[in-house]
Amino acid sequence: MPTKIVIKKNTYFDSVSLMSVSTKANKLPGVDQAFVAMATEMNKGVLKNLGLLTPELQDAKNGDLMIVIKGDAADDETLAAIEALFTRKESGGAHESRFATLASAKTHRPDSNLAVISVNGLFAAREARQALENDLNVMLFSDNVSLDDELALKQLAHEKGLLMMGPDCGTAIMNGAALCFGNAVRRGPIGIVGASGTGSQELSARIHKFGGGISQLIGTGGRDLSEKIGGLMMLDAIEMLEADDATQVIALISKPPAPKVAEKVLARARACRKPVVVCFLGRNEPPADEDGLQFARGTKEAALKAVLLTGIKKESLDLHPLNWPLIEEVRARLTPQQKYIRGLFCGGTLCDEAMFAALEKFDDVYSNIQPDPTKRLADLNVSQAHTFLDFGDDDFTNGKPHPMIDPTNRISRLLQEARDPEVGVIVMDFVLGFGSHEDPVGVMIDAIKEAQAIAKADNRPLEILGYVLGTDLDTPSLSQQCQLLTDAGVIWASSSTNTGLLAREFVCKGEKA
Repeated sequence: MPTKIVIKKNTYFDSVSLMSVSTKANKLPGVDQAFVAMATEMNKGVLKNLGLLTPELQDAKNGDLMIVIKGDAADDETLAAIEALFTRKESGGAHESRFATLASAKTHRPDSNLAVISVNGLFAAREARQALENDLNVMLFSDNVSLDDELALKQLAHEKGLLMMGPDCGTAIMNGAALCFGNAVRRGPIGIVGASGTGSQELSARIHKFGGGISQLIGTGGRDLSEKIGGLMMLDAIEMLEADDATQVIALISKPPAPKVAEKVLARARACRKPVVVCFLGRNEPPADEDGLQFARGTKEAALKAVLLTGIKKESLDLHPLNWPLIEEVRARLTPQQKYIRGLFCGGTLCDEAMFAALEKFDDVYSNIQPDPTKRLADLNVSQAHTFLDFGDDDFTNGKPHPMIDPTNRISRLLQEARDPEVGVIVMDFVLGFGSHEDPVGVMIDAIKEAQAIAKADNRPLEILGYVLGTDLDTPSLSQQCQLLTDAGVIWASSSTNTGLLAREFVCKGEKA
């Protein structure tokens, strides 16, 4: 198959831009595969695995841009179409200014106070430090930053009274503006501090659905509650929200934190003058509520407790209890052999929440993000028993776009799981909002239909359970995305919490939970 390779010397683009360009390039007519990335060793390794690494590409430098086109349309016309993707602007947008350095940007825009940084991990810490030294709050989207660098950056930010969100921080809402991945939610009195991206999105979306609103959403990066970092950003964020007049209630969301760090954060939360809701996801039952400090096992419960603290009445809310008649219908359809869940997730926290729900009833639960090292998948390409995969984890995204932007990895795995006669239900999330794919459900429909046809040809049912994370203010339309699932014969859940519970109960032959 024809292949065209172009290397643009000393041409840098950030990873967010390159993910978007790669996704669009792969949709061009006649393109079997397009790879657009900086010439880092990691990206060269990906090309090697794809069988596309040539001596010319191997010799490219970190600051060079690689464009590799494979397919019948691997020609100059397709190259021109890809190059146009870098310069295309939406009509009606505001004037855009470009500066060579952060210092130059600060000089020309002295009123700016926030830098969003998305560069190669080799340079991310340097750029973040420069931003902090220029008195800019930082949202560091980049990953592959060392723990030592993260600690030093957060210590510097603490000294200067600035935000240091990240590294690997994908979600924030500052004064109503969503940064990177985020959903359209109404303004309101609830401030969120999140050590997880999709967990923060889900919490904000549930709060919106329950009639509440968000004052600020401060991301910390996924390692902030590790023992090494000690929760520095979460502690500072609590203090900032405590001083924020627009915030009445604070909600904390994280994957399981280091125990000693959890104690430190909870001590600060107890001392806060404002009520705090804590959702540290995990298998264990959360502590009992205290005066001014409430605990939630999942994102839905956390959102509910937060909005009730603002004065919204519980009896006015539609809480979407589990649909037990539906559960019984699905159980009756599945054969005795179909006893396993396969979760294929874009969002790590959504994957975690579903996985922890399964762990409440099953011991044979495996994942690439399982806290129990004995239940980590030995081979990511081979599922075991109940398997939950976070396709947004570094295991799957090294050198590749995030699955919220490009669904290629998940499509192939969906078809693989559909061929397993022991699979009863396949679970998938679809994330709406800024930065995500423009049609996350629509782009998967053909693959869903193919998966259903694979099972039908084998004379067995296959249940597909979907969850669309979004709000009625998001584009594309949440209701339209859910209707696409319904039209394709997919069951959809009303929340991340219910997604995990439904999946578990579909394959559980016991009594009601």
